[in-house]
Amino acid sequence: MSATTMTQAPALPRLGTILETTAAWLLALVWVAPLLYAVWAAIHPTGYATRFELFAPLTLSNFAAAWEAAPFARYFLNTFALVTMVLVAQFVLCTLAAFAFARAAFWGSGILFGLVLVQLMIMPDILLVENYRTMRALGLVDTILSIGLPYMASAFGIFLLRQTFKQVPKELEEAARVEGCGTLGILLRVYVPLAKPTYLAYGLTSVSYHWNNFLWPLVITNSVETRPLTVGLSVFASTDQGIDWAIISAATLMTSAPLLLGFLLFQRQFVQSFMRAGIK
Repeated sequence: MSATTMTQAPALPRLGTILETTAAWLLALVWVAPLLYAVWAAIHPTGYATRFELFAPLTLSNFAAAWEAAPFARYFLNTFALVTMVLVAQFVLCTLAAFAFARAAFWGSGILFGLVLVQLMIMPDILLVENYRTMRALGLVDTILSIGLPYMASAFGIFLLRQTFKQVPKELEEAARVEGCGTLGILLRVYVPLAKPTYLAYGLTSVSYHWNNFLWPLVITNSVETRPLTVGLSVFASTDQGIDWAIISAATLMTSAPLLLGFLLFQRQFVQSFMRAGIK
């Protein structure tokens, strides 16, 4: 092999790495550009929302104006109540179902688990009409419970926890039985503590989805007392309220700040838990 061939061979992988890095940075820039614009518009006077001057004056009055222009305190309270209610229900139901599919031996478990996974292939928007009919029959229209009830049994949560529970050594379960633990005790003292990273990752995913969910809350709610942040923000940003991009950007940052903060705090556990569950 000539010296020229030997010097050219390492250059190809290096070029591929450079292209991948460049593409990753470009995608990151495209993703973060709307957020950067929202930050710029929110901390500058209205006249500078589309004028990018380096020494433009800074202000926080847009946040105060947005908070006073709409009942965001009520929207935040509704959203916190919604995501907490859904998350607690999902943790309980998904834990019990996942433990049964992972460790309990019963006839037809594979078929039942397959039926659960079918839910992953069905878009929630397809069920809007049937869900609305069900909520109306139950007398739950325009309530926070009606927003979260269709999502309390999550196929994704069952699948993720089942994958985690199946990786727990059976020797730990046998040792717990020797110590006198029953089935529920084994679940709570062995499986649940070992699955804490998975619970954290799934919790962030669930909270993020229901925090940002828009179409179903828009359909099922009619009043300020039950509207979550997404619906309240859309009403606030409608043309009837006037288009002030600085105030709208401030309101958008206020509604998304808790999610961004949560992801930044737990991003390492979020990624590691999915890798442990075998999801690429």
